[in-house]
Amino acid sequence: MIDHMSINVSDLAASKRFYAAALKPLGYSLMMEFGEQAAGLGEGGKPDFWLAPGEPKPAHIAFRSPDRATVDAFYAAAIAAGARDNGAPGVRANYHPGYYGAFVLDPEGNNLEAVIHNYRP
Repeated sequence: MIDHMSINVSDLAASKRFYAAALKPLGYSLMMEFGEQAAGLGEGGKPDFWLAPGEPKPAHIAFRSPDRATVDAFYAAAIAAGARDNGAPGVRANYHPGYYGAFVLDPEGNNLEAVIHNYRP
């Protein structure tokens, strides 16, 4: 189980705007800020995804989704917020038959994914 994670971003203000919009369909919002040092987003009252200024090092980050429609909504919101397509929503049977995900590249080059592991369509 992951408690929280953080990534470095070159522009904290722009990254806060991007992630607030892209992760909104997953229930995430900006929850906590420490001036220009860090910003935490999360859902359910706890920030678990942190942004901090620094030299970006691209990462793969997968966010759990409650259903396929939310994966689709994440993809649309992220693209609208400025992400680049890295894999449209769909079944990834090469992972397993119930793997439904969508992938985008954020403005820093991070590979973001929303996924549901559901063995029923």
